[in-house]
Amino acid sequence: MDSSKEVEESSTVPILESKRTRSNGKGKSIDGDYHAPPPVAIVSTKAIPHPKSGMKKGIAILDFILRLGAIGSTLGAAAVMGNNEQILPFFTQFLQFHAQWTDFPMFQFFVGANAIAGGLMVLFLPFSIVCIVRPLALKPRFILVIMDLLLMALVVVAASSASAVVYLTHNGSQDANWNAVCQQYTDFCQVSSMAVVVSFVAALFLACLVVVSSVALKRT
Repeated sequence: MDSSKEVEESSTVPILESKRTRSNGKGKSIDGDYHAPPPVAIVSTKAIPHPKSGMKKGIAILDFILRLGAIGSTLGAAAVMGNNEQILPFFTQFLQFHAQWTDFPMFQFFVGANAIAGGLMVLFLPFSIVCIVRPLALKPRFILVIMDLLLMALVVVAASSASAVVYLTHNGSQDANWNAVCQQYTDFCQVSSMAVVVSFVAALFLACLVVVSSVALKRT
């Protein structure tokens, strides 16, 4: 009997110890203290908007509107002058009084310069759109301000040379014995004057574009 009790006691001791030291599957005892894992920091990958991006976008939209005005003015001035001609009603079969813009080299330069300026601004219009989509981009803005400076100089020179011819057609020159022809070619002179005014308006648009681009570059 004593031997059987000793066997039972010896068999129960390992069982109790095995229960105390049994693992819970993660290397920690059941009776031991359980430490919770540290909280995981959540990092947001959402881009934070730049505080100046809204102002830059507004400037880019204003630049786009002014650029459309400059394109319309330069192409409009070239089209108006390019269709400028007048035939006086009193003419015979062998003699006609005809005035056309191609008769004046300054008017030819005027039409070509405004047409080139308008065409180049149309080609560079995507750069202005890029500045709206990416207001903080520097390279497109720098390219636009250089181009606007060159085109403004071209348009101002063309409009100034044409305005000199328009002045002579209206007033003539007594020293050079040039008579004023606008008393006869009234429609031709009016259209020429209107084209010159529209070209100066285009130069004003280009000057505003230079100022806007310079402000955008400075704030960057």
